Amino acid sequence: MSETTFTFRVDESLKAEFSRAAKARDRSGAQLLRDFMREFVQQQQEAAAHDAWFRRQVQIGLDSANAGNLIPAAEVEARFAAKRAATRRRLETSE
Repeated sequence: MSETTFTFRVDESLKAEFSRAAKARDRSGAQLLRDFMREFVQQQQEAAAHDAWFRRQVQIGLDSANAGNLIPAAEVEARFAAKRAATRRRLETSE
């Protein structure tokens, strides 16, 4: 892996506090910054992957609805009313 230098400006007091905090963890500021950068990149990659997955799921749903694969609202309500009633019965018998 080739390395490069990353230079940026930061308030002097923040740099001093960061250096002290890093030293307290037996790490250098550079080590912590590399760790933070890796974590940030990983979080961004995971967020992008989730976003892509979510968009695919939405498109699947839209395509299904556009193809006419719909359930009438009354049927959905009836199914969930039955589920709620079954849950209430289980709760009542467990008390």
